[in-house]
Amino acid sequence: MAFSGKRKRIKMKHRILLVDDDPDILDFLSYNLSKENYEVATAHNGVQAIEKTKEFSPDLILMDVMMPEMDGIEACEEIRKDTNNQHIIIAFLSARGEDFSQIAAYEAGGDDYITKPIKPKILVSKIKSLLRRKKSNIEIRQKEKKEPQKTGNIIIDHERYIVIKDETEIFLPKKEFELLSLLASNPNKVFHREEIYSEIWGDTTIVGDRTIDVHVRKIRQKLGNNVIKTVKGIGYRFFNQQ
Repeated sequence: MAFSGKRKRIKMKHRILLVDDDPDILDFLSYNLSKENYEVATAHNGVQAIEKTKEFSPDLILMDVMMPEMDGIEACEEIRKDTNNQHIIIAFLSARGEDFSQIAAYEAGGDDYITKPIKPKILVSKIKSLLRRKKSNIEIRQKEKKEPQKTGNIIIDHERYIVIKDETEIFLPKKEFELLSLLASNPNKVFHREEIYSEIWGDTTIVGDRTIDVHVRKIRQKLGNNVIKTVKGIGYRFFNQQ
């Protein structure tokens, strides 16, 4: 048998894990996303979501907030503790639209917060946008191949997604890590709030006004109050004289 030597390039399906305690919602979302040629898996609570993440290796997790056994916020925090899961997009889909719920979601390591109800076409468009952003970020990181950032007694390791201070490894959720990395990329620069929103959350994601403040507070709790300086009315800058 003769072969032409040409191989057909197979486009891999994106994997999406749906997490909700309502089986009707899972069926509805599974149907609409499967029609778009996504590979879909489901979980009914946060505990199952953690296990499914290990088995299924999703590109994106779409998760409810309020669920039995373990809610979405707790599940997100646990998933982000594994450095191998930093590449996964975690978006919350919830009927709760309060600012504190959204802030808690971003603080736990979420990438987006989508409020119900939402039309299937809009949700699919949102998911496509998140996956495109992920692909773009991966390509940028591959081109840059960043060496660890070192300033004073702090090292930011992009390969392992960890921060090392005084030889102690410190875990930061994805958004905290990205925010610290951005500010440390130019320690003498004051980053405006609008610039930080654009670089870390993207122009298509709507986040609350206090989101950056919450992330900065969390970073200070872990690395010290003097690591990030507030420039009132403008934004933040990285500061480390150690």
